[in-house]
Amino acid sequence: MESAYEGNIDLIKMQEVHWDLDTEGAELRFSDIREEHREIAEVWREKLIDALSAYSDEITDLYLEGKAVSSDLIHKTLREATITREIVPVLVGSSLKNKGVQPVLDAVINYLPSPEELPPIPAIHGKKDEEIKIPRTDKENLSALIFKIQHDREMGMLCYLRVYSGIIKSGTAVLNVNGKKRERVNRLLRMHANHHEQISELRAGDIGVAIGMKFARTGETLASEGYPVILENMEFPEPVISVAIEPKTMSDQSKLKNALDNLRREDPTFAVKENDETGQLIISGMGELHLDVLVTRVLEEYKVEANVGKPQVTYRESITKAVSHSETYQRTLAGKEHAATITLQVEPRDRGEGNYFESSLSTGKLPANFQEAVRRGIEASFPSGIVMGYPAVDVKVTLTGVVFQELTASEIAFEAASSLGYDAACRKASPVLLEPIMEVDVMCPSEQVGDVISNLSQRGGHVDSMESRPSYELVKAKAPLVNMFGYSTTLRSLTQGRGTFSMEFSHFATKTS
Repeated sequence: MESAYEGNIDLIKMQEVHWDLDTEGAELRFSDIREEHREIAEVWREKLIDALSAYSDEITDLYLEGKAVSSDLIHKTLREATITREIVPVLVGSSLKNKGVQPVLDAVINYLPSPEELPPIPAIHGKKDEEIKIPRTDKENLSALIFKIQHDREMGMLCYLRVYSGIIKSGTAVLNVNGKKRERVNRLLRMHANHHEQISELRAGDIGVAIGMKFARTGETLASEGYPVILENMEFPEPVISVAIEPKTMSDQSKLKNALDNLRREDPTFAVKENDETGQLIISGMGELHLDVLVTRVLEEYKVEANVGKPQVTYRESITKAVSHSETYQRTLAGKEHAATITLQVEPRDRGEGNYFESSLSTGKLPANFQEAVRRGIEASFPSGIVMGYPAVDVKVTLTGVVFQELTASEIAFEAASSLGYDAACRKASPVLLEPIMEVDVMCPSEQVGDVISNLSQRGGHVDSMESRPSYELVKAKAPLVNMFGYSTTLRSLTQGRGTFSMEFSHFATKTS
């Protein structure tokens, strides 16, 4: 079909559009619609006007009266309905042939809104912890979102950002609200397909690249100093698969650390930690392919010589019943006695709700700084697991009681007591091991769908739904990640190479075997 693609018929202007092959699509020409195409073009223009009449009384009146609808009115209605998200204009082109690029750019200008046409963007004021609305204009304080980070060998870390309000200028300092750090923007760039240009500022609605920031990460908000607003947070899924990686030589050790640090800043779904017992570096990601790509970048892009282990599933732990437990910590450190006695209640939360700590005590019973020490101890214990050392999830911890002696009380004692008490309470709360369950979409020929479903069942999966497509079936299923290693090879074998699949994390569930 692509080889026979000549050009487009513009149903608004009622003209044919052709692209010059000699200029590889850079130049285009318009011409009258040829006679053999005119009837079908008129039919589809009529359908376009009929569809738009649902969004414009003026078009409806003209349509019913049998009068012509102008191109300007069609453009106006398309723009209004697109901005209100009632319709989505569809354009035709071929990236392989460089055809159809200019109409897409024209449609962006004609139909998409400018920043000032959009409603104010919701944000959270960091100091007041309340939602506010920020007008999308240059006159407001700066608010910008970092949506991507990329490492460049020559320029360093490139922070791609969208400015929602205010102006950001090169050579100025901004506040990294999430990281609570002051960052300096040394340079600003506007990126093009194959080159970049240095610019002095980015205004509301602009997208560009900032160079020079040391701490920024994907999804963080930049704001004017003294204006700590946080734009809507990006939600990143938890890593579900891990491999061990270690440098082959001492000279590769710093190169590996630098590579992993860069990749971690670029990709929030990528995690790095050191095994406390073995000292091995463990990298975690969203699947086999994800880790394969990252490891390949470490070895080839960063030129690191490293040994890589086999993929391992990353499990979680949780509890299944509510338990109350009292814990006493008493030690003499540097000649001073430190003591604390607390009572904690732990209870399970619904899957996906996350961990949560709260205190039911007033500051009269336990001063705020000691309650904060208890919080620190609890939150530091969540990643350490319960029985098997996997991170704990969906656990609620409540501080319900305390014995407070002012002479021996210390933040050290309360933090230690909370950590010990949390571990003891969770061990009594019937802990369980949770495994990652994946959403699996399999596209396969109709004649092999039975074999595909049977194999998924053997892997502990269950089919949620099936959709019939011409000659193909789309099977939607859920299956434990631990049973899906090597599935691409199996699927190719079952379908003679004609089957494809995609897989993404769904949720954690109790491991049954």
